[in-house]
Amino acid sequence: MFVDFSSRPPVLQLDGQSTHLANYRRVYSGTEAQVAQAREQASHADPLAAYLDSYERLQAKHVILKARDLRSTFGVRLSNEAVSEFCRTYGERYIGFAGVDPHRGDEAVAEFETAVRELGLQGLNVQGFEHRLTIDDPLLFPLYRKCVELGVPVNIHCGTNFSTHTSMSLGHPAALDRVMMALPDLKVCASPPGWPWVLDLIAVAWRHPNLWIGTVAVKPKLFETAHSGYEPLLQYGRTVLNKRMIFGSSFPMMPVEQALAQFEALPMSDTARDNWLLQNALEFLGR
Repeated sequence: MFVDFSSRPPVLQLDGQSTHLANYRRVYSGTEAQVAQAREQASHADPLAAYLDSYERLQAKHVILKARDLRSTFGVRLSNEAVSEFCRTYGERYIGFAGVDPHRGDEAVAEFETAVRELGLQGLNVQGFEHRLTIDDPLLFPLYRKCVELGVPVNIHCGTNFSTHTSMSLGHPAALDRVMMALPDLKVCASPPGWPWVLDLIAVAWRHPNLWIGTVAVKPKLFETAHSGYEPLLQYGRTVLNKRMIFGSSFPMMPVEQALAQFEALPMSDTARDNWLLQNALEFLGR
């Protein structure tokens, strides 16, 4: 049993032309091609049926779906309503995180509260690079404070991004340290896991007990690949941060089964493996 902290069903797409992500398609072309090939070979002609069946077959406890609102920067959106409807339709396995546009100020805060109280979403998704904001930008703090008030966690994009329409420096984990210092009760999952500033993110997580690290959008085999830059995640994730690592496939950027198989092959204890795959995510989600 496991929790997939990052997944996007084939029916949930950004509304509009997401041209700012074109370079992602180049970077992840290999693994996305594997997803497409597996879909063609599946017994289901319906991509949604194949998606749902895969998580049933693999015995996923929960799958996290994340809304995004980029209307002020890139004119696209994956709405809270769409994510909420999917979760209601397909059951408690699927958990939605809200996405709002911080450039909309108080309106965004109100929209986030509505998403939690009325739509049943259970966290906030902040992809700062898509808002052209650093992790500690003042526009984000009202949303972070609302998370604390509502008792829900936040997922924060951390590390480089591959969009050539926005700066890679926006995801530096030093800014996350400043957020955690200001709001020590805020529960944060930093994902992806901080590359190329992996050691910086590890230091921030070691400093702050309310910070988890999500290994999304990274092939797990890289955690033991020499000179990849990801090796410290395995070292510290088996020891002092054993209870703060969270697995995620980032489907459709990576096939779920492939991500799980690579993770299962990593050298770690059964206890650490269970923590990464399941227990840490449940703790983060308050379950």
